[in-house]
Amino acid sequence: MIICGVELKANNIIFSLISNENNEIEYIDIKIKKHSLTDDESQESIKQLKNYIDDFIKEHNINKIVIKKRAKKGTFAGGVLTFKMESIIQLNDYCEVEFISSQSINKYCKNNEVEFPSKLNKYQEQSYLAALISNN
Repeated sequence: MIICGVELKANNIIFSLISNENNEIEYIDIKIKKHSLTDDESQESIKQLKNYIDDFIKEHNINKIVIKKRAKKGTFAGGVLTFKMESIIQLNDYCEVEFISSQSINKYCKNNEVEFPSKLNKYQEQSYLAALISNN
């Protein structure tokens, strides 16, 4: 099973892929680790992002996407663009989409020793944890 963890920040979608075969979790180092929504008011830009997500899922044989939740209100609320990108990801026809809270990620890290793969970029850590935790 291929799981794609996603963190949405500003106008960026940050990806981390893991494989779980026979309960062995392996990080999959992909060339493109993030993608941006260039113009959220352009129908063409939205269509391009939708096509990119669909192609990304098919290319990497993704079985499940796990998105790190963002607050809907308050000081740390996610921006409007992140919710728009979230909807585009949810509209894919190829795999299921789940959500995981920051609290779940923090609890997992507190109770487990997490070792990040050497090829994982610092900015991918939250998306990696989302994928990793959804697997448990």
